[in-house]
Amino acid sequence: MADSAAQEFDILVLGGGSGGYAAALRGVQFGMSVGLIEKGKLGGTCLHNGCIPTKALLHTAEIADGARDSEKYGVKANFDSIDMEGVNKYKDGIVAGKHKGLQGLLKQKGVNVIEGAGKLVAEDTIEVDGQQYKGKNIILATGSYSKSLPGLEIKDRVITSDEALKLDYVPKSVVVLGGGVIGCEFASVWKSFGVDVTIVEALPSLVPNEDATIVKNLERSFRKRGINFSTGVRFEGADQRDDGVTVKLEDGKTFDADLLLVAVGRGPVTDGLGYEEAGVTMDRGFVITNERLHTGVGNIYAVGDIVPGLQLAHRGFQQGVFVAEEIGGLNPAVIDESGIPRVTYCEPEIASVGLTEKDAKEKFGDDSVQVQEYNLAGNGKSSIIGTGGLIKLVQEKDGPVVGVHMIGSRMGEQVGEAQLIVNWEAFPEEVAQLIHAHPTQNEALGEAHLALAGKPLHG
Repeated sequence: MADSAAQEFDILVLGGGSGGYAAALRGVQFGMSVGLIEKGKLGGTCLHNGCIPTKALLHTAEIADGARDSEKYGVKANFDSIDMEGVNKYKDGIVAGKHKGLQGLLKQKGVNVIEGAGKLVAEDTIEVDGQQYKGKNIILATGSYSKSLPGLEIKDRVITSDEALKLDYVPKSVVVLGGGVIGCEFASVWKSFGVDVTIVEALPSLVPNEDATIVKNLERSFRKRGINFSTGVRFEGADQRDDGVTVKLEDGKTFDADLLLVAVGRGPVTDGLGYEEAGVTMDRGFVITNERLHTGVGNIYAVGDIVPGLQLAHRGFQQGVFVAEEIGGLNPAVIDESGIPRVTYCEPEIASVGLTEKDAKEKFGDDSVQVQEYNLAGNGKSSIIGTGGLIKLVQEKDGPVVGVHMIGSRMGEQVGEAQLIVNWEAFPEEVAQLIHAHPTQNEALGEAHLALAGKPLHG
């Protein structure tokens, strides 16, 4: 708890997740006093209930698949079973190490961490357990929670990603409600663990925000892996029993499973925190800001999952840095939401940045968009690690590349160059003249740009 002399801060941050702690760390670099209020654990959803633990499970899944398929690589190994106690020990160890590191970093940099549940009680004041703290600038960064559907109670055999991360056994069968990023990642993990998985998605396709070519490729890959899915029909209800759950769709179809994972997205944590009473504009629980993340009230800003847009840890992190720099007088460039890289860490991985073909045609017109696909079958490293997939480039005709969309094992690692291409508005000819190391999956990006520049060497 901050001591009684440290009641007033230049910056007071409510929420210690990716957006909140990034703002705090950048704020102290300006010589400002910073208070960071957190009711749970520093690091928030990403570190404790999201990105980090789910990716640990996905790595375990990759190793399980490697053991199953080892003979085709000339290694004699047997896949016996998944030891969930061992899996959780490994996962929790990663999280604990990162948590300890973050705590140490904030302390070392001089951020005043205030433990407890905070509430905005005036446009410059947050109350924590009866104690008031003032901030010349206030940053709201209270994050998100796993949503459910009306009438669907989360208990026993109906779980969210929070409970899924704490499972101490491998279920025989699971129905995953929601075919977005979270649903596809858990479905992928469980399939690798030997679970019978069915995804139920009301929209016409899985990962509906991705480019149509990538979606088709993912659905084909999931079918090949034996991951079942139903799309285009809405969920009606779920009946729990002692030994399982029956999921009903509006067309009368039913699915029986041990568990139902509800992965229908994340909602903003803003209820009862005094935002509306302070005059902050709200819409369905989200905090509405201008493009500079200011709420229009006093010196109150908002960052991360409570601001409408992509709910990604790295978006929140960047917004936290942006707001601290705004307060520090640097007048930073506005964050371009379409330039934020997106990765879905299922098997195969999806990585994308910029506009889909459909979005580009809506923006520039059907005749002003060129696309290029490069199949990973022609890529040496992809063949070595045993993956298929593709890279799809979307270009404004005679202009820069405005979208890069990739699918295949480990392709998330290629999103770094992809975001530079899109955000620096590179032309295909400019990328084509860069040398991409051989043999890497990265050179597939180079080959795709060679082809788009009109000089394909391998096709």
